Amino acid sequence: MKRTEKARPFVPTEIHVGTVTDERGAIGILSIHTTEGLLDIALDRNAAEAIVNAIGTIRSRLEAAET
Repeated sequence: MKRTEKARPFVPTEIHVGTVTDERGAIGILSIHTTEGLLDIALDRNAAEAIVNAIGTIRSRLEAAET
């Protein structure tokens, strides 16, 4: 089934971070409370770095839009 309308983005209302450890090592947990509910994301080191890079890109685009 192909979606014909793009879903609206969730609006964050709270952000929490934590880590859990198991026999394979540590995993970061990013918990984002949104207007639609809770979104928990498990991140390894590579995924965390990708998110940091993505946020940097968003930040620079927002700063450019302000000028």
